[in-house]
Amino acid sequence: MYVVYILKNLNNKIYIGYTTNLDRRIWYHNNGLSIYTNKYKPWKIETYINFNNEKLAKNFERYLKSGSGKAFLRKRLINI
Repeated sequence: MYVVYILKNLNNKIYIGYTTNLDRRIWYHNNGLSIYTNKYKPWKIETYINFNNEKLAKNFERYLKSGSGKAFLRKRLINI
């Protein structure tokens, strides 16, 4: 299973990522093992989407990080 996940911190900062083990990845983010998210912890899962196909998951993650993907994210997937 391939997972695209969206995290949010207490200041409503958003992080989008991809993993095959969501529990382990969240643990990494909240324990300072991810360089980018370390200074913004703690993180909580806002939403996640499971994929059976790795390429689709990676493409969706890339889309969510694009300009139109960010607009879609804010309008349809999360509440900021």
